[in-house]
Amino acid sequence: MHAKYVVLIPAAALLAGCGSSHPPARETAESARPVAVQAFAVTPLEIPSVYEAVGTVRARTAAIISARVMGYVREVKAAPGDRVRQGQLLVELDARDLEAGYRQSDAALAEARSAIPEADNAVSAARAQLELAQATFRRMKGLFDQKSISNQEFDEAAARLTVAQAAHEMAQARRAQLAAKIAQAQAARRAAEVMRGYAQITAPFDGVVIAKTVEAGNLAAPGAPLLTIERQGDYRLEASVEESRLAQIRTGQSAEVILDALERTLSGRVAEIVPAVDAAARAFTVKIDLPALPQLRSGLFGRARFRLGGRQAITVPAGAVTERGQLFSVLVVEDGRARTRLVTAGQRMGERLEVLSGLNAGDRVIHPAPPGLTDGARVEVRP
Repeated sequence: MHAKYVVLIPAAALLAGCGSSHPPARETAESARPVAVQAFAVTPLEIPSVYEAVGTVRARTAAIISARVMGYVREVKAAPGDRVRQGQLLVELDARDLEAGYRQSDAALAEARSAIPEADNAVSAARAQLELAQATFRRMKGLFDQKSISNQEFDEAAARLTVAQAAHEMAQARRAQLAAKIAQAQAARRAAEVMRGYAQITAPFDGVVIAKTVEAGNLAAPGAPLLTIERQGDYRLEASVEESRLAQIRTGQSAEVILDALERTLSGRVAEIVPAVDAAARAFTVKIDLPALPQLRSGLFGRARFRLGGRQAITVPAGAVTERGQLFSVLVVEDGRARTRLVTAGQRMGERLEVLSGLNAGDRVIHPAPPGLTDGARVEVRP
């Protein structure tokens, strides 16, 4: 029993001796040398107030190609993605019935024109008969005035003049009717020619085919979509803007358009504001013209940023903010020590980050933070 106590007592004495040779951990931290850091005083800055709206890229000019007459599709000469020129043949319809109508009208015109010589000859003959009757009437009138002929002979000459005049007028009327018939036949042939032309559907402008809803053999009906064409190089972003911003957006205002798919930022201008507000979304549509860009396509997602004046805000370098999940923090200098301060981050502006709360004007933020600097460490601010 005594041997066990002899062993324990020196051990206790040894532990006591070890404790007395080292100071407490707190005293070691207190006596540690301060870490040299750089810090800057927070000051509010004037920053632009930016409103962001999302939208979709649309073609400024688009056309849905459809037939104007009913007929079976003989051939489709364009496919989605094809570039087409104005006047280029896109769809050809079976035009045999239209061709027959054109030939019939052309034949009617030819028949009417063939009657022109006969009508002209009839007018010439009637004019000759009229001139003869006029000359005979003048001679008979002279003789009648001299009492050389009877009343019967004079009346017969006057009657022949009247008949000749009527015959001449009738011949002229028939010639006029023929001219009207020819004009009518010409108009009918032009109409048939136009109808025949409807069988060949062409591109209304230079562009690119983005959709095709017809195949050879289909029956094309007037107004039914066949192809959709967009004018390439002429696009705009149609953004949905909250109705509360209506008074802040105006035509001609510049806007920054960000296209995430292309990783491009473009400079645009508000070209049109649709006055009607969508009652479901409580928003109105703003159309922003975009510069010509080969990669632009309809349907691309885009974000429009509008500058709406300026406001006072606190910003810090983005590198001074530490992000852990949903928490943002900075290190500030307080009473010679580094202290962690939780902040609320706002929008990022290049290399700087807006701080909505957690910092006040005059606070000194450590940046750049030395490696291993922790909350509570003694620091010394140096230039």
